[in-house]
Amino acid sequence: MIEKMKWTRTPRVFVLNEDRIEITTEPHTDLWQRTYYHFQNDNAPVLQMETEEKFFSFVVKTDFSESHHRFDQCGIVMYLDSENWLKASVEYENDKFQHLGSVVTNHGYSDWATTAIPADVKNMWYRFSRREDDYCIECSEDGVFFSQMRVCHVWKGAGKIRFGIYACSPENSSFKAVFTDLKITECAWKAHDGQQPD
Repeated sequence: MIEKMKWTRTPRVFVLNEDRIEITTEPHTDLWQRTYYHFQNDNAPVLQMETEEKFFSFVVKTDFSESHHRFDQCGIVMYLDSENWLKASVEYENDKFQHLGSVVTNHGYSDWATTAIPADVKNMWYRFSRREDDYCIECSEDGVFFSQMRVCHVWKGAGKIRFGIYACSPENSSFKAVFTDLKITECAWKAHDGQQPD
């Protein structure tokens, strides 16, 4: 799979192996658009592959044991262009807690949904699933049992998309982010079987 992935903004320091990716982040790199404080930053390195497949899941394990500075982060991404993308990651906050969260950016405005987790968590699995132009992001601490983080719609998320991984350090810091166990599976996000629309 890794051989099919291409960089959007190549980092200065990285390692690509058959089953492992390492990215050394650079200071003042991030993905964010406008919301709340009108700040815009669109310079994080992103490694993705393309697909037109409408139903699939992408799974990856992240290791951020070297993160140490506020907002250091690494995780999954679907980066379509500077104003349309989504990401999920753990963001370092301090030695007591960090933020497990996701951002969806449509038409140039980002949101941020988070929950606090203990600072001693240093690995997280993510599962990114597509059902046409709707998406589900899940997380897991063991790669077996996944919990839903969010379901969302991406307005430019129909047709061909690009998805993969990213890492960044929005403030003046740097760390090595490690990605392993990448795989694509049939869509683990099953069709809705509850209440039908009126």
